[in-house]
Amino acid sequence: MLESRPPITVLCIATYEKGGDFMRECKRQGCCVLLLTRETLRDAAWPREAIDDIFYMPADFPRDDLIKGASYLARTYAIDRIVALDDFDVETAAALREHLRVPGMGDTTARYFRDKLAMRVKARDHGILVPEFVHVLNYDQIRDFTRLASPPWVLKPRSEASAIGIKKNQPG
Repeated sequence: MLESRPPITVLCIATYEKGGDFMRECKRQGCCVLLLTRETLRDAAWPREAIDDIFYMPADFPRDDLIKGASYLARTYAIDRIVALDDFDVETAAALREHLRVPGMGDTTARYFRDKLAMRVKARDHGILVPEFVHVLNYDQIRDFTRLASPPWVLKPRSEASAIGIKKNQPG
């Protein structure tokens, strides 16, 4: 006699209204779909027909409280996968995976997808050509860099997406 396997439970993390097609496909494949999103997105056009349960959090919810909240959810739902639906949610999903011991990228691996310094160091260490850069931390290393690298210099935040927060510095 074949035993019936319970459906895979996927916890989707979204701080923006995204991932509708993904959640619909998960539901089509028989998954239990949970959505953890911001309270401000309560009235968003989520594919509610594909979502088994939605949980809302305030926009400024600290990560430790989010981990506690997800742990509380895990008392009721056996969470098999945690998926970030937006670039900004990759680190949060990784932290939840680590804490709940759910398979997938943990904190360190996720940094290669969000942390611009980690990306450049990893690429350089694997022989991929990247522009010269310096970790903006040690004054002597920064001075050496600005002496050797021709301006303009570009300062890029480590965790922002796209071109958000980039500053160009041209001396003189």
